[in-house]
Amino acid sequence: MKEDIITKIRDSNPLIHHITNNVVMNFTANGLLSFGGAPVMASAPEESADMTAVADALLINIGTLKNADHEAMILSGKAANDKGIPVILDPVGVAATPYRTEAVRDILNHVQVTVIKGNVGEMAHLVDVPWETKGVESVGDGNADDIAKNVTHMYGAAAVVTGKTDTIFTGEQLLHSGKGHSFLELVTGAGCLLGSILAACLTTDDALEDQMFTALAFYGIAAEYAALHPNVSGPGTFKNYFIDTLSYDVKTILQMGRK
Repeated sequence: MKEDIITKIRDSNPLIHHITNNVVMNFTANGLLSFGGAPVMASAPEESADMTAVADALLINIGTLKNADHEAMILSGKAANDKGIPVILDPVGVAATPYRTEAVRDILNHVQVTVIKGNVGEMAHLVDVPWETKGVESVGDGNADDIAKNVTHMYGAAAVVTGKTDTIFTGEQLLHSGKGHSFLELVTGAGCLLGSILAACLTTDDALEDQMFTALAFYGIAAEYAALHPNVSGPGTFKNYFIDTLSYDVKTILQMGRK
């Protein structure tokens, strides 16, 4: 993990344009603000591309996808490509319905994505590997390394396969992060917020593998640290302390990770 990536984010306060899951917009915005970024969420097709044009990164999350969102995602993705800023795609529940599958294929046909992030079931579906899913959740474990590599080779984007151990593949390097806490699985939007933190990390001038690993490792260590708070008794109390922890001094969080 490169500590200075997080320092750079807090110095620059990058603007991250989200077209995202409306169930978790408040949690995502507050989490990114705590971390050091600036959220904006403009999903109307009439303005989405203009908003992307002034942003530092774009996050596309299909959690509560509608036709207007789909249009805005493609318009914003093209604007991001024109500007040369990172695009992160979170194909939430892509295997759940044909509508979601076709929408993601359309986005990937029109937008050059920098990173695709999803659980193993979602990512397997993108590369036509059979996998059991339950709604937006993945069921079971498998070879995440191969899935990540296949996603990158098929779409030309770096891949993050989330799970008990997160897998990163950039096209050149394969990395793993085992940091995190089980409470994250019980908080709606924890994965969506991870995408936002990842987008912020991609705005620095560091190597892609360093940006991606820093985002996932810091997020996981922050969760571990928050779960140790004496007032945390379950996922509800954890959620608030986790948002607090995302704002803490980097060395404080990393000291927890070294124990």
